[in-house]
Amino acid sequence: QVQLVESGGGLVQPGGSLRLSCAASGFTFSSFSMSWYRQASGKERELVATVSRGGGGITNYADSEKGRFTISRDNAKNMVYLQMNSLKPEDTAVYYCKASVVYTAYWGQGTQVTVSS
Repeated sequence: QVQLVESGGGLVQPGGSLRLSCAASGFTFSSFSMSWYRQASGKERELVATVSRGGGGITNYADSEKGRFTISRDNAKNMVYLQMNSLKPEDTAVYYCKASVVYTAYWGQGTQVTVSS
C-alpha cells in the first residue's frame, strides 16, 4: 500500500523557519522524483520544489522559493524534506508531498503551514 505522510507543519511567525518531512512507503522510493506542492485557500495547487530520483542530485524550485527553501531526500530512510526559511505570510498553504515517475504519481494528504504574527 502506497503511503506518503507529511509532517512538520504548523504556525510560525514571519521570518521564521519550518522543516517539512514526508515519509514514503509502499513503492521503490529511489526510483521516483519527489516534489513539494502547496495550495493556498482559494488558489490552485502549485509546484514548490522537486528533487530528482536516484541520488537527488538535481533540484528545481519555483522562482519565489529560490534561496529560501531547500528540498532534499534520504533514500535510506524513504524520506523527503523541505527546509523553509524566511517564511512570509504568502507562504501560508497546505503543503503536499508528491512522488512521480513517467505516468505514475502518488500524493500525500498534506500538512498545513500558517505564517502569521
